Amino acid sequence: MRPVPLLSAIALALGLSACATTPPETLRGTGDLGVVIERAAGRVQVVEHSHNTSLGTIDGLGDLSHAHVAFSRDGRYAYVFGRDGGLTKVDLLTRRIAKRVIQAGNSIGGSVSQDGRLVVAQNYEPGGIKAFDADTLELLADVPAEYAPGKFSRVVGLADVPGQRFVYALFDANEIRVTDFSNPRQPVTTRYPAGKQPYDGLVTPDGRYFLAGLFGEDGVSLLDLWKPEDGATKILAGYGKGEEKLPVFKMPHLRGWSMAAGQAWLPAIGRHEVLVADARSWQETGRVPVKGQPVFVMARPDGRQIWVNFAFPDNEWVQVIDTVEKRVVHTFSPGKAVLHLEFTPRGDEVWLSSRDSNRVTVIDTATFATRKELPADAPSGIFFTSRGQRIGF
Repeated sequence: MRPVPLLSAIALALGLSACATTPPETLRGTGDLGVVIERAAGRVQVVEHSHNTSLGTIDGLGDLSHAHVAFSRDGRYAYVFGRDGGLTKVDLLTRRIAKRVIQAGNSIGGSVSQDGRLVVAQNYEPGGIKAFDADTLELLADVPAEYAPGKFSRVVGLADVPGQRFVYALFDANEIRVTDFSNPRQPVTTRYPAGKQPYDGLVTPDGRYFLAGLFGEDGVSLLDLWKPEDGATKILAGYGKGEEKLPVFKMPHLRGWSMAAGQAWLPAIGRHEVLVADARSWQETGRVPVKGQPVFVMARPDGRQIWVNFAFPDNEWVQVIDTVEKRVVHTFSPGKAVLHLEFTPRGDEVWLSSRDSNRVTVIDTATFATRKELPADAPSGIFFTSRGQRIGF
């Protein structure tokens, strides 16, 4: 064996010494990371759910009054969509802004493509969607939501689906649209009539069905993405039939609708009910009375529980529904103005944001005991990197 030169041997020894003394906290994975939106301050708090701690904050993200977050497929980067049209790529490991662009006048969310190479934003103003390179945030395509000459719709419910496609609803145009970005610079869009004023959307976990809630009429518009040529059909059309309409204090969030125990669990607009429908026939199978108007109706990952928060004036309360018994089994108040909830990937815990109590509460989903409280400045959305591995998020 040839002898190692003295200088090379010294350099190798120094390198090995540096590796041996590197603080372990500087090396970590991203699978347990997440962000909490601090809406009033225009920043996010980076958290981890292995030990339920806050790792730091990132400022300079603009108007986060209706913020949404999607993640790169490796979980390192969070794409933060702000109400001011800002799209910010955040490095969760260095806790710095990697890139930021102002891409619209009013934006309410976005998603990442199946291959992780595209970030697509949905916009109110100007109405439409835009596709960006996930690495550089270079604009690749602008797809206006024009539904009549010179008229552009607000876009809601955008979700990624297999095949480099994105599905979304047009509130003002009464449509569902699917845009194929197989060629990112030459996208192809197909339009489907969808009922009156679709206000948000949900993709089933297998990516087959897109459900758009209807604000202008009772019911939900359903598009089978395996057979889109059949068009959208209306389901759950009669849940409020013959009954006086109630004022709607806050729009439900369909991304918070759930599939569990072979059923779809859906908030009834303006009603104190959670609707239950068979996930094959899409026929109503039950209703669960709840404390207020549901906003998020979220399933624990194993499907045994549904957690529900509410619009004002009942927004300090959270209720838990047992999906076998189809009844509320627990009611509690984790703080004032509960805006969002997010389960850990295997469902042992749920994180709840209480905006007016300036805290995030971590709850054990088996015992309902509080495991941790973290201070946060007017927190709203909570997003974990595990979303980056799921269809429709």
